[in-house]
Amino acid sequence: MKLAACVEYDGTAFCGWQRLSHASTVQASVEHALSEVANEKIDAVCAGRTDSSVHANGQIIHFETNAERPMRGWLFGSNVKLPDGIALRWVQPVAADFHARFSAISRRYRYIILNRWAKPAILKNKVAWYHHPLDAELMHVAAQALVGEYDFSSFRASGCQATHARRAIRSLQVSRRDDFIYIDIVANAFLHHMVRNIVGSLLEVGSGERKIEWMAELLEQRDRTLAGMTAAASGLYFVYVEYPAHFGLPASYILPEFALS
Repeated sequence: MKLAACVEYDGTAFCGWQRLSHASTVQASVEHALSEVANEKIDAVCAGRTDSSVHANGQIIHFETNAERPMRGWLFGSNVKLPDGIALRWVQPVAADFHARFSAISRRYRYIILNRWAKPAILKNKVAWYHHPLDAELMHVAAQALVGEYDFSSFRASGCQATHARRAIRSLQVSRRDDFIYIDIVANAFLHHMVRNIVGSLLEVGSGERKIEWMAELLEQRDRTLAGMTAAASGLYFVYVEYPAHFGLPASYILPEFALS
C-alpha cells in the first residue's frame, strides 16, 4: 500500500530534510516514527528537500508499507513518536503511480522578513531580520523580471546537483504588512538555495543599493558571483505542493503569517 502525508516542521533544530548519519534531520525523525507505527522499516520520499533551519508547513511525502492501520492510527501514532518541532498534518492512501517529487506540478515557498530596527526575540528563529528600511514595492517590481522560464544560474548554489539551471517561476509576489515583508514564490521546481539567493538580491534593491533593472541583468549574466548574498534560512517556509487533481490530495494550505501589536 502507498500512502501520502503532509509534514509540518520547525527546521531550527534540524540539519535539513535529508537523512544524515551524523546529525538530526526531519527525514530520519519521520521515518523512525512511521516505522514504529508500521512495525517495519519505512522509507519516505519528499516533494522537495529543505536545508538546515528551513521550515515547512506543507511538505508532502509518500511511503510504501505492508502494514494495515487506520488513517487516524498513522496520524496520531506517528505524531506521538515524533520529536517536538515535527508533526504530520494528514495521512491518506494514494494511487500506485503517485510520487511525492515527480508527480508535483509546482511548489510554493514563502520568505518572511521582519523589517524594523529592533531585533526579534520570540520570532528569532522564525523570520529573517533586516534592520535597514526596505521598499517592498520596489522589490516587487524588480522581482517580476524573474517570472517565466529562464536559466537561473545567477541564483544557484555552487554545490547544486541539478543537471541544469532552467526553471519556470509562475508567480513572485512581494508585499508588506506592518513590519513584515512577505515574498511568495511559485515555480515548477527550485535549484539549491534558489529562493534564498533571489531574496538576498532583492534585499539590495529594497535597500536602495541597486536599481530595479539589476534583477533582469543578473538573470542574463548567469553568474552567481554577481548576485546578492544568500538570505538567512530562518525566514524560509516550504508552504505547498500542487499535484494533478486526480490524485485527490487536500488542496488547502496555510501561509505562515505573523502580527505584532
